[in-house]
Amino acid sequence: MSAGGLLVAGTTSDAGKSVVTAGICRWLVRQGVKVAPFKAQNMSLNSFVTREGAEIGRAQAMQAQACRVEPTALMNPVLLKPGGERSSQVVLLGKPVGEMSARGYHGGRQQRLLGTVLDCLEQLRDTYDAVICEGAGSPAEINLRRTDIVNMGIARGAGLPVLVVGDIDRGGVFASFFGTVALLSAEDQELVAGFLVNKFRGDVSLLEPGLDMLHGLTGRRTYGVLPFRHGLGIDEEDGLRVSLRGTVRESVVAAPVGEDVLRVAVCAVPLMSNFTDVDALAAEPGVVVRFVDRPEELADADLVVVPGTRGTVRALQWLRERGLADALARRAAEGRPVLGICGGFQVLGEHIDDDVESRRGRVDGLGVLPVRVRFAREKTLTRPVGQALGERVEGYEIHHGVAEVLDGEAFISDDHGHSLDGCRVGQTWGTHWHGSLESDGFRRAFLREVARASGRRFVPAPGTSFAALREEQLDRLGDLIEQHADTDALWRLIESGAPQGLPFLPPGAPA
Repeated sequence: MSAGGLLVAGTTSDAGKSVVTAGICRWLVRQGVKVAPFKAQNMSLNSFVTREGAEIGRAQAMQAQACRVEPTALMNPVLLKPGGERSSQVVLLGKPVGEMSARGYHGGRQQRLLGTVLDCLEQLRDTYDAVICEGAGSPAEINLRRTDIVNMGIARGAGLPVLVVGDIDRGGVFASFFGTVALLSAEDQELVAGFLVNKFRGDVSLLEPGLDMLHGLTGRRTYGVLPFRHGLGIDEEDGLRVSLRGTVRESVVAAPVGEDVLRVAVCAVPLMSNFTDVDALAAEPGVVVRFVDRPEELADADLVVVPGTRGTVRALQWLRERGLADALARRAAEGRPVLGICGGFQVLGEHIDDDVESRRGRVDGLGVLPVRVRFAREKTLTRPVGQALGERVEGYEIHHGVAEVLDGEAFISDDHGHSLDGCRVGQTWGTHWHGSLESDGFRRAFLREVARASGRRFVPAPGTSFAALREEQLDRLGDLIEQHADTDALWRLIESGAPQGLPFLPPGAPA
């Protein structure tokens, strides 16, 4: 007999599916349940590398952490990494298998993957007591239902009950709940057990009459009303929607330990990937992080970060068009700190030979690091460990570009002092390693270097643990479920499936 399971769907993208899934996972594991996350198909530029060298969405890696298990490719068998408005790299079971247009993918390839994703889900259900699945977008995308493998397609294929999450902070949540169900076929509607309200502000008693009316209209109950909480949007899926002027993830900057703050400007390059690299900086008391797209916004920055991107050559062109390229070159010449990560490291080099990603051939880089990059067809996917600034560093690599370092100092080395990755010239640094700033000792040492070079009386907080902060966030998500959802009813749903005899809401899915 298969383990219990649940599909967390949403009325829209960004309704809160990822954090609700993580919250349910953390609540279950605290009850002694052996649980795993699952998302059949993820579209994201924010990815992670598992210990076996498989690339998956960072949201599923975060959910695995909520479950206190190691992430694996089974938890996110299909990852789509946008390379533009109309095409994506398809990553299957952790490995890239090619580029495909949206029309080509939805025109047949996606449906052929249904058996693969169902098999991955079944393997997880054979191993764990419960598997909490996350949908994508809305299950009522009627134009895509025929080929769907991530919402009702996976629910029907695996017999999973469905919980629909709605973001009430956007408004219209009752209409969204009702309309979502009413646009599904009768067979799909049988699996939609009920609703979960997310991001509610105010007195729940004022909402309850509406929930009662919704139950009367749909025959489906609401399993909880989660209050609005700041700072819970961890490891979002899509870097394309990052606010260019907002702070990172609604985070509140804690008071500095020293006399000054450090200002970090992150260049909001097109197709930005793994923007979570700067989360560890934003978690430091006294570090202010913002995304920028104009050269004048670099003027008061103590550190400028050029982040990863799925379009390295396109990012170079964008930096030049915006005037940011010249501003970065001036900073480097003046000895003011610049950090390039992955694609950002590559654009700082002398030139890029790219017949893989952009197919533009040789393109001049910014020329501030003595590095030449050649794009290989085989993608590098590793979880390396090394030393930098006298501290242990862990990270993960996801890139096609192979860097030849011609000069400069080594950035990250092995235990014997041999260079592993990256390059440093003056106060310009570059590395392919994502996640390196999550290593607490290295992050503090790096920020001390930045403060010294910037003339800031900034002191890193000695006790900041990024891993502990992440655990606190996950526990807060678990608390939300435990305190504001009907957990007994939720467990019955996971264990026994959708209630029998749920009514059909017309008109149902169009023919």
